[in-house]
Amino acid sequence: MFMTDSLIEAERILAGMTRAEKAQVLQWVARDLGDAFPGIESVPGVCGGEPCIVCTRIPVWVLEQGRRLGVGEAELLHAYPTLRAEDLANAWAYVRLHCDEIDDQIQSNEEA
Repeated sequence: MFMTDSLIEAERILAGMTRAEKAQVLQWVARDLGDAFPGIESVPGVCGGEPCIVCTRIPVWVLEQGRRLGVGEAELLHAYPTLRAEDLANAWAYVRLHCDEIDDQIQSNEEA
């Protein structure tokens, strides 16, 4: 694996830190990443730019609407064979932090 000078320096610094210091750095990094959700992407021109599961055209709001209607995870995975359990976990994490956005998308698509 190729490591940049910055990564080499970070690894050197981390090696000298206590577990508590590393935990603090991890919290800073998580906070800095903010709205970065692995496995979720919004691409202009794809599904109206709505957040979707990566490499699919499955919007997060569709999965959340199914969940609200009582569709279980096993049923969702069966209905969408390209999905993995990890994709659903990422979608649920996205929904927790973007509930208003998802609510608006569900409502907009119900009115259409």
